[in-house]
Amino acid sequence: MRVGVVVLPQFPAVETRRRWKSLEDRGFAHGWTYDHLAWRDLADEPWYATVTTLAVAAGATSTLKLGTWVISPNFRHPVTFAKELMSLDDIAGGDGRLIAAIGAGGLGWDSAVLGRENLPPKERVDRLTEFLALTDLLLRQPETSWKGKYFTAERARMVPSGSRARIPLVMAGSGPRSVRLAAGHDGWATTGPDGDLTADAWWERLASLVTTFEAAAVEIGRDPALISRYLSLDAAPGYSFTDPGSFTAAAVRARALGFTDLVIHWPRSTKTFAGDETVLDRIAEMLVDGQYLD
Repeated sequence: MRVGVVVLPQFPAVETRRRWKSLEDRGFAHGWTYDHLAWRDLADEPWYATVTTLAVAAGATSTLKLGTWVISPNFRHPVTFAKELMSLDDIAGGDGRLIAAIGAGGLGWDSAVLGRENLPPKERVDRLTEFLALTDLLLRQPETSWKGKYFTAERARMVPSGSRARIPLVMAGSGPRSVRLAAGHDGWATTGPDGDLTADAWWERLASLVTTFEAAAVEIGRDPALISRYLSLDAAPGYSFTDPGSFTAAAVRARALGFTDLVIHWPRSTKTFAGDETVLDRIAEMLVDGQYLD
């Protein structure tokens, strides 16, 4: 399994460059950042823009994969987002370093900030499906027109069209419907089941989601073993940076469920994701070419 780290977009450019270069130097496979305008108990702390942060990361690294965890349609449009992806891909070298994980958009800061009404869960997944379809078209061709329920494009230009290496569009989801739909995309990203669960109950429900995903892949003629699966390990009860043993125990369970990639969070000193930064080095020491093999 490949292992990557989320670096929250909270730092000025100099520190951002240092952290992302550190991930590459430590041997992690990929780095990620959140796509929010403000987030939970960190809403009044510094918080920078997602694509700009990844542009800084791209300039500071040369081999590290760069990902969005995860893009929110709450405040984005596929036309502008695809243009940003095209530009970011060029900054990153155009050789397949980007991973665009895209979710339905939750309720909270991002859904309220523009004064729009909150959509019910079904409509948020409908919007996500349309967002992915239009973004994919935009990245494939020089001109795109589209008239959907949630998004419209009138002769949207994408020049130069097409990345030198296709940018994978990964569907994020933790509900049965979004998990089924993810089987038709370039990958599935998940934070696992919601709710106040014990560790065993959380992993049992995650196994059920995996079964749903694999069945959906088979139904559309795809081999589920060939589709990338990204798991946010810190969404499970317990935190990776409590100690290396916490990481390894969870990694073993994730591998047994067929996950190809694990995503953990750079530890903060306080509040959400508070942990011991020295554990980051100890986890890195377990990796071979960015992969956890034990």
